Amino acid sequence: MTAHITLTRPDDWHVHLRDGEALHTVVPHTSAQFARAIVMPNLKPPVTTAAQALAYKQRILDAVPEGQQFEPLMTLYLTDQLPADEILRAHEAGVVAVKLYPAGATTNSSAGVTDIRHTHATLEAMQRVGMPLLVHGEVTDPEVDVFDREAVFIERHLMPLRRDFPELKIVLEHITTREAAQFVVQAGKHTAATLTAHHLLYNRNALFMGGLRPHYYCLPVLKREVHRQALLQAAASGSDRFFLGTDSAPHAAPLKEHASGCAGCYTALTAIELYAEAFDSVGALDKLEAFASFHGPDFYGLPRNTTQITLHRQSWTLPEQLPYGETSLKPLRGGESLAWRMA
Repeated sequence: MTAHITLTRPDDWHVHLRDGEALHTVVPHTSAQFARAIVMPNLKPPVTTAAQALAYKQRILDAVPEGQQFEPLMTLYLTDQLPADEILRAHEAGVVAVKLYPAGATTNSSAGVTDIRHTHATLEAMQRVGMPLLVHGEVTDPEVDVFDREAVFIERHLMPLRRDFPELKIVLEHITTREAAQFVVQAGKHTAATLTAHHLLYNRNALFMGGLRPHYYCLPVLKREVHRQALLQAAASGSDRFFLGTDSAPHAAPLKEHASGCAGCYTALTAIELYAEAFDSVGALDKLEAFASFHGPDFYGLPRNTTQITLHRQSWTLPEQLPYGETSLKPLRGGESLAWRMA
């Protein structure tokens, strides 16, 4: 049995860091494990200009603990009105991608896209400069079952988008279904996907074991076991079209445990340990480094990291909750034991 593994320092290609005082809790967790992270732009108000992205980047850097090396990779929030010339300004400023939220699909998405056709001029500009589109792939039609919304989005919207913009780099984020994994494999070299640790480790039963468990509630929601197995197979396949994106999303515990609790799992504190557990479960620890450290930068055209981290097989108990401003933040698996620990 493998006692420890050493990896090239990984990157997180999808994370929520929030803003303000919250940054000083969550940024140190991400920067301790990852060299870089794609930062989601769904603030209030959303990040829709290069100037806003650069200002947000500085606030994040101000929250990185002294001695840690960490680079936030900034994104813009796609709206129906985002002008194409803002893409050129963002590209020149070092913004790396644009995020598509269907309006109403998840936390802070009310300003999102109502009709992808409204964004075609902006997407054309992105295709010209090589800026990837990051997609939250769910329809918001209330007539569509919540467990089917990813598959329906792919059929209704992503397939036409892929056809209309064949050279546009597209990352289908936090995929949750067998259909999504199959689409990415078949869609060509300009399409990739991120996978979260919680979607690799859990199916939808986790939401209901021993009662309703709000800290396992995320969007897209956990799916059936057949889909979890398909995601594990994709992650462990060695395909460079799949890479690490935690979708770690902090919410104050009272808001998660509210009658209409927020969607999002907080995994940043122990992200790489959770991924190691998932890969270990299918005997694929030898595939973890490429998934966590190589495929993402290769797709984005960025250099791979050169430093390393080491994980030890060691049972330890995750804190049940963490300070979060004037309240608390409960990490996924809080109070439970983990099998791996980063040195």
